[in-house]
Amino acid sequence: MILASQESVKEYTTKGCWDSKTLLDNFYEHAAKMPNRTAIADPLDKETLLGTPPERVSYSEFSKAIDGMATALLHSGIQKDDVVMVQMPNCWELAMLYLAICKVGGIISPAPMQWRSKDLNYVAGMTETKAFITVDSFHGFNHLAMAKEVQQKNTSIRNIFTYPDVRRMIGEKPDPRLSEIPIDGNDLFTICWTSGTEAQPKGCPLSHNNWRCQSSLPCGPCILPSDTQLTAGPLVNMASVGTVFVPWLLQGGTMVLHHPFDPMLLLKQMVTENINYTLLVPAVVNLILKHPAAAQFDLSSIRAITVGSAPTSIWAMEEFKKRWNVDIGNIWGQNEGTAFVSSVQDIPDVKIRVDQFPNYGAPGSVWSVPVTKFIRTKIVDLSGTELTEPESVGELLYRGPNVIPGYFKRPDLVEKAFDPEGFFRTGDLFQIKGDRYLKFFDRAKDIIIRGGFNVSALDVENALLAHPAVQDIAAVGMADQDLGERTCVYAVPREGQILTLESIVSFLKEAGMAVYKLPERLEVVDVIPRNSVGKILKAELRKDIANKIKAEI
Repeated sequence: MILASQESVKEYTTKGCWDSKTLLDNFYEHAAKMPNRTAIADPLDKETLLGTPPERVSYSEFSKAIDGMATALLHSGIQKDDVVMVQMPNCWELAMLYLAICKVGGIISPAPMQWRSKDLNYVAGMTETKAFITVDSFHGFNHLAMAKEVQQKNTSIRNIFTYPDVRRMIGEKPDPRLSEIPIDGNDLFTICWTSGTEAQPKGCPLSHNNWRCQSSLPCGPCILPSDTQLTAGPLVNMASVGTVFVPWLLQGGTMVLHHPFDPMLLLKQMVTENINYTLLVPAVVNLILKHPAAAQFDLSSIRAITVGSAPTSIWAMEEFKKRWNVDIGNIWGQNEGTAFVSSVQDIPDVKIRVDQFPNYGAPGSVWSVPVTKFIRTKIVDLSGTELTEPESVGELLYRGPNVIPGYFKRPDLVEKAFDPEGFFRTGDLFQIKGDRYLKFFDRAKDIIIRGGFNVSALDVENALLAHPAVQDIAAVGMADQDLGERTCVYAVPREGQILTLESIVSFLKEAGMAVYKLPERLEVVDVIPRNSVGKILKAELRKDIANKIKAEI
């Protein structure tokens, strides 16, 4: 299925960044060169997750599993351009399914384990899903029963396969007809889904060429061929697929899986697997640094870490460099295929790298990854007028060979999502920093407007992550009749620590934070609510504080 316009195909093919090669081709090249090398390692707790011991699978074994699974899918009736929905925790079989579905000509539509029938029904109906691959149960929830309910409402689903079925299907003898199925670099590889919680998820269709361009951004500065990479997040969207899984397909090496997040198991994998590169979220970086046994961790194999979902703090970046000589870079990206990577190669100064990104669209700028020369950006105000003055804040618009052609089967959203020149409207606010850099300011909906001043919740969060008694933090606006909004912070204290509003305000004052940014309410909680990919559920927190304020009146 090719959704890119003929104009886009011609433009990016002529420029040399799109061709007919698929990610499956990349994998087979690595398998031919190093058949006996470990391609992928399971989570250490796989037996708890799926009832089978963790495995280390070679390239040769992985290749045979792809062919067997693709054959089984072919025999079950899956045809070119059919969508197959998959809901499984991280395991080598999930990674295999991406390529097996591709080989039979299908398109994988991965779903987070936390999704329930509402979202699954919507996606199945939107994509006319032909098969649903899932597990019998997970963490006490009956996924098979749910899958059958979804099938009853979506007659396009001809087959439901569970994990035991997958284990059986990978042993099928390869069908020669598989080699006759035409697959092109412009065919869709995936339809991943936005993680928004206030509306229906939006399908983000990305081709092999889209993914190759997108994942070359972290590949270029951060990942080397034959690296051992660790993904701490689920293989369902940009966070892990784009920064670890596809780079692994492009570069070779070994991919180590982790799921669900367990700090001690993660650290054990980082040490015992001799991890060279991984993507983490700020809260995990903070957890590692503040762990009581942190000084005993041997992280000498790690060359680079990138942080996603939000920039980490300068304190964390400096501590990792001081303790383990590890450089931390930041990644900003979306399921729609937009991305910036702030690496030590492009931004060696840690004080700039902590919260700024290379502006790939800046005239005359040259960066470490060749594909960036085909990316264009604009910062615009509410009227759509482009801003160029340093320190200006506006919405980022982004155009490049990595960006979706549009939301899947939602032409009604194209006009809102893209400007007349084909730039994608990201919905995120960035600040122009000189003539080379952009600073992520905040998501438009996360800005706290206090008495006419814009307060970035992210600035407050990053500053407080360095507080010695803070384990995790989130800042949201709370309604105020005089100032419009004031800042409220939700904080998880470190074990044995006590947090007070006075102590965090004092800490921020000492750090030199502007008075209007200082929190004016503290809510101490056991956990910060996050969605399936680790993003803070700000809507829940805003609703919670609104209800508490209402109850106090």
